[in-house]
Amino acid sequence: MRKAEKFLSWFLASILVISLIFSVSIREVNAQAKLYKPMNPTPEANKPITFKVYIGEVNPNDDQFKSPVAQKIKELTGVTLDIEYAPNQAAVREKIQIMAASGDYPDLIYAKGDLSLLKDAGALIPLDDLIEKYAPNIKKAYGENLKRLKWSKEDPHIYCLGLTTDNDRTLDVNGGFMLQHRVVMELGYPRIRTLRDFENAIKAYYKKHPLTDGLPTIPLTLCADDWRTVISVTNPAFQATGAPDDGELYVDPKTLKCTFHYKRPIEKEYFRWLNHMWNEGLLDRETFIQKEDTYKAKIASGRVLALIDAGWAVGEPITALRKAGKYEYMYGYYPVTVSERIKQAPPDVRVGYTGGWGIAITKSCKDPVRAIKFLDWLCTEDANILRQWGIEGVHHIYINGKRQFLPDVDQARRTDPYFGRKTGIGVYVYPWPRLPNYYIDSTGNPIVPDTTKEDIRKNYTEVEKKVLAAYKAEIWKDLFPKAEEYPVKTWGYLWMYPTPDEDMRAIGNKLFDYVIKNIPKVIMAPTKDFDKIWNEFLKGLDELGAKKYEEYKTKQIREMVEFWKK
Repeated sequence: MRKAEKFLSWFLASILVISLIFSVSIREVNAQAKLYKPMNPTPEANKPITFKVYIGEVNPNDDQFKSPVAQKIKELTGVTLDIEYAPNQAAVREKIQIMAASGDYPDLIYAKGDLSLLKDAGALIPLDDLIEKYAPNIKKAYGENLKRLKWSKEDPHIYCLGLTTDNDRTLDVNGGFMLQHRVVMELGYPRIRTLRDFENAIKAYYKKHPLTDGLPTIPLTLCADDWRTVISVTNPAFQATGAPDDGELYVDPKTLKCTFHYKRPIEKEYFRWLNHMWNEGLLDRETFIQKEDTYKAKIASGRVLALIDAGWAVGEPITALRKAGKYEYMYGYYPVTVSERIKQAPPDVRVGYTGGWGIAITKSCKDPVRAIKFLDWLCTEDANILRQWGIEGVHHIYINGKRQFLPDVDQARRTDPYFGRKTGIGVYVYPWPRLPNYYIDSTGNPIVPDTTKEDIRKNYTEVEKKVLAAYKAEIWKDLFPKAEEYPVKTWGYLWMYPTPDEDMRAIGNKLFDYVIKNIPKVIMAPTKDFDKIWNEFLKGLDELGAKKYEEYKTKQIREMVEFWKK
């Protein structure tokens, strides 16, 4: 018997070893076999160069340019990227200001909305001639949108390359008014269309389940940690009142007149509702004091019934819920507005190309020609496939001509919060120039994964599919208005417009800081004082120069729309 047990143990161990060797061998064969779409190195690939880069974003998936994708970029181009990311968003403007004052710049920079500070300091080089001489792929990829990269009517040069060569299509909804699946499932899939519906569902479930896994259930929490206030607290007022998000200003689609969106009478009702949720005890008491890490930890615990936020801001904790198998604690996305008579602006509202934010080359760049050639390579099919899909034979393969992730890679990208850091897939997409997500490459495959309903649904859990079926939908986008139900936003995204005028920029910054500081006071006010404090809040905007800023932006947006027509 003992010999039989030893033999069985030896046999099972042998099978395991053989399986592992076979698995590794298959991966190696895939990597070394004749590739379906080989990637060719650039002419400069054998001339190594390192570019210092500053990116004004926090990146939890920073791979230190060591991941397989990063190393493949280096192999194909000879370029190594020495990237510094922001430690937090509050540090970005300070960093840019220090650069502008000291004259100490990296080779390449992504300054988000603060590029004007660098341009005023003479830190940026115009890209027009470089593009004309060395960047055929940039010219091809941006096409007619290249003229929309021009800085202004007064200074018609290109100083940065827009985040993408054309506007992406919104393939699905990922954010906004979010409700845990367990809430709607237990309540029998109630209609979630208005703020009252949203509130009633939260309240009913919370009453039944004051505890989650032995800890207090949180009905609704928001993130008000510095600039995150505008994403989670104030900008959702656009959605709830049927307008597209243009940052701090609302743009009338007929006249292009700009107004601080808080001044729209209908928005007062949204903030009145938040004030009501606070006074009813349904809005987390720590909302206005918690740091973003605490906010994310609460979501990852599964205790938060409802959120109002952007999907990209809460992807990490929701992925953690998925990895833990807490599928009912994940979230659905609902087309909530202040009343039935108002529809949300479509998630895929038609938008004119803006291109105001992007990678710029500074005057300190050691080799601007090599830099533009690298940025030009980023606009090729090869570069986009590599950054979005990884390496053929290692991360993806082609079956009957269709590109698809290897099974273990596909599983990891859905469940591993550190997938990007480990593989490099997705890490070098934003904020670098890239082809739009609707682009079909020369193999007939989409340049971006998950572009069809079938692919999108593969990302859904069975619980999510069950909830959607109850609402007679296949994907979340099905619950929302269609693109043609809203006028075309010819002006693009106003929040991406630079503000060249230094005085106006100072006013805009003061107004932004004022909102972040004072909107919590409005929401936490006693019910009887809401109207008074709201009026004081609006008065404070005008006292800081809101009307001047509105007039400036109205003039700017009208001029740019006309300028782009030429």
